[in-house]
Amino acid sequence: MNIQRNGSQPSVQGPADWFTGTVRIDPLFQPQDTARTAGACVTFEPGARTAWHTHPLGQTLIVVSGCGRVQREGGSIEEIRPGDVVWFPPGERHWHGASPTTAMTHIAIQELLDGKAVDWLEHVSDEEYRG
Repeated sequence: MNIQRNGSQPSVQGPADWFTGTVRIDPLFQPQDTARTAGACVTFEPGARTAWHTHPLGQTLIVVSGCGRVQREGGSIEEIRPGDVVWFPPGERHWHGASPTTAMTHIAIQELLDGKAVDWLEHVSDEEYRG
């Protein structure tokens, strides 16, 4: 058994290579032993978002607070709110973030394949974000 104490891992700013706007990442857990699942609590300030990206084994988002947006390639922008659970299948190109006026926090859970959980692509343009 391993208990990861709240506050034992420092918050980090979302890197500008992968995010637009102000994003805080609070690591929750990394894979242990033979496990390959990792999780983080991610907070997006209004207008902040990820770049387009994919996950080799998919990703689950659990919205904790605020109001956000998600979009998969070729789909419409969807609004997400607390309690919503979003699943992106393996390899599905997508982005997620806050609404233009409201911050959003979600828990992101993804599995690593050969040590890699995400493939980052180009930034979401302001035009794409506005829909």
